[in-house]
Amino acid sequence: MSDHWSEHREGGGRFAIWLIRTIGLTFGRACARLLLYPITLYFFLRRTEERRASYEYLERVFGKPATMWMVMRHIHYFAATILDRIYLLTESLNRFDVNIVGLDEVHAQMRPDRGTLLLGAHVGSFEVLRVLSLRRPDVTVRVVLNTQQTPAMTDLLHALNPAIANNVIDASRPGHEVVFALHDAMQAGDLATLLGDRARPQEATVTVEFLGSPANFPVAPFLIASMLKVPMVMCLGLYRGGRRYELVFETLAEQINLPRRGREAELREFVQRYATRLEHHVRAHPYNWFNFYDFWNLETARDAEPVMPDPAVSGERG
Repeated sequence: MSDHWSEHREGGGRFAIWLIRTIGLTFGRACARLLLYPITLYFFLRRTEERRASYEYLERVFGKPATMWMVMRHIHYFAATILDRIYLLTESLNRFDVNIVGLDEVHAQMRPDRGTLLLGAHVGSFEVLRVLSLRRPDVTVRVVLNTQQTPAMTDLLHALNPAIANNVIDASRPGHEVVFALHDAMQAGDLATLLGDRARPQEATVTVEFLGSPANFPVAPFLIASMLKVPMVMCLGLYRGGRRYELVFETLAEQINLPRRGREAELREFVQRYATRLEHHVRAHPYNWFNFYDFWNLETARDAEPVMPDPAVSGERG
């Protein structure tokens, strides 16, 4: 298996995504969902690394050997959320039954002069967050997305909804440029979304407990929140089958303060808090976990060096 998740090729290609987009928009979601069964079978048979990772993850979360049908269900859930992106990005939110939990926690943190960081994960569908725009159309949602890692999905985003694409902060840019872009978003009172369960190559991580074993999580989102002095709220868009989603918000920290002395221990505590809450939701909805690689391989971050500036010594742009 590849040493790092970023070395895995993107699942599907431009033609495959174009095809399912065309069928979905032309013939409707019900017809397009029929394609998910052959797609699931294809990926089960052809993507050895992802299949192996699914077996290992499901065995860990269920505490018993996973079956072929469990793995295929896992892949089917992933395929279903990819298909639904087409409709979530084309203003078709009324197609879905979305239950929102914890919306008051987001509202309590929002201020016109200070933004909020929403920390998600590769769980369910992050695009479901767009239903928040129906409740608060006055708020801009900025998405931190690595456009180079998944170019086919990036092209899909630009094709379906250029307005959303314009609000993307490209995570493939140098780390300091991402921080500056987030700083501007926070100054404007925006919501900015990041995913906190994968580290880029050579990105600093800490090791915390997750699903019964040590795992590496990136520290960058927490350093950024500390530097910008903004609240951090967990946000997960859980797929519940059919047309149903559940959008969950939980406040992780009203403000992250990292003192010079004991900074590493404090940082680890915040990351563990995130990992603990993520584990809670993953155990409750196990087929929503979409990290199809050896997540518990601690060797991948052994030589990582910090790529984000130290919030204790960094200044703002002049």
